Amino acid sequence: MEGQPRLLLSISLTLLLLCITRGPVAAQITNFTTDQSALLALKSHITSDPHNILTANWSTDTSICNWVGVTCGIRHLRVTALNLSYMGLTGTIPPHLGNLSFLVELRFRNNSFHGTLPQELARLRRLELINFGFNNFMGTIPAWFGSLSKLQAFSIFGNQFSGSIPVAIFNLSALQVINMDNNQLSGSIPREIGNLTMLKVIRLDDNNFKEIPNEIGTLDQVESLSVQSNTLTGPVSMGVFNMSSLTTLSLYGNNLNGGIPDNICQHLPKIQELFLGLNQFDGPLPSKLWQCKKLLVFVLENNNFSGSIPKNIGNLTQLMEIYIASNNLTGI
Repeated sequence: MEGQPRLLLSISLTLLLLCITRGPVAAQITNFTTDQSALLALKSHITSDPHNILTANWSTDTSICNWVGVTCGIRHLRVTALNLSYMGLTGTIPPHLGNLSFLVELRFRNNSFHGTLPQELARLRRLELINFGFNNFMGTIPAWFGSLSKLQAFSIFGNQFSGSIPVAIFNLSALQVINMDNNQLSGSIPREIGNLTMLKVIRLDDNNFKEIPNEIGTLDQVESLSVQSNTLTGPVSMGVFNMSSLTTLSLYGNNLNGGIPDNICQHLPKIQELFLGLNQFDGPLPSKLWQCKKLLVFVLENNNFSGSIPKNIGNLTQLMEIYIASNNLTGI
């Protein structure tokens, strides 16, 4: 009879342990293993690690939260950020990376990742920042990016993406920064860009875009718009010259023509940098240019502007650089 209480105590402890291991602790271990497996799959898809960063550091002997480039959340110890930028890595992105379900930031800038991006990344619904800049990714921009509803910064510059921008991208209502510089994108910039009311930075340099839609003028928080070195033609959409929040506007190196509105400074009161060189603009310089009180850099070189240089240009007391060579202008 004396052994019966001990037996009952032993059974109770066993049942308690079973409940624990089947509860939150077990789930946490499972989730931790899921994240570890995803990272190890990525490591296995890397064919060159010249600085031996992942080779030496990403070991199952240590917690993934201590691995180089990995940041974990304090509460659940799940991977919240993955930053492999500037490591010189070569490889592809495995579908397993879509299992990092707590990921908020994903940075692969300045490496040599190549191939296409797997559909499974669409599962990363907590993502707020993506930076794949300066790699060798190719193909069209996947439409599934449009399902990442919390995305605030989207940078894919310096790759080999081609085709048009998928309209689904313009469902991302939280987006503040879009950088697609240095790709092979073409066509018109979709008019749905006007839906992204939180945008502050738009960078589309060095592509083959042909047109900027008038709807872009409805964006009242954009501070920087740069679409230089494309194939833009015709007059500039008046919507562009109505973006009152702009501090930087660069349309340098296109095939744009027509004149510059005389009241440009009234509609761009915050403009600091204006790059309109290497186009086919013509007509006189705006007579009210002196109203651009904050102008620091003014580039109109290599166009067809004619007439005299306004005397009141001397009232631009903040101006540091001015380039108006290779036009048909006469002196002050």
